[in-house]
Amino acid sequence: MDRDKIDNVIKRINELSKKSKTEGLTDDEKIEQQNLRKEYINAFKSNLKSSLDSIRVVDKHGNKLPLKQKNAEKFSN
Repeated sequence: MDRDKIDNVIKRINELSKKSKTEGLTDDEKIEQQNLRKEYINAFKSNLKSSLDSIRVVDKHGNKLPLKQKNAEKFSN
């Protein structure tokens, strides 16, 4: 997801959050809020995974090795 799209999602999440605190949300707005939050979380996870996948660790012999993933079942979704 590009930066402008993420910014728009965050802006809308914040608008809905503020509205829910002041006047309440309609059922459609609650669904929209949930979907936007899921979209944001998925984008965040994807970005984090990309960042972690690009990290290389140098061993004692000077070899550059990718990070090893531990407990993959915790991060699936």
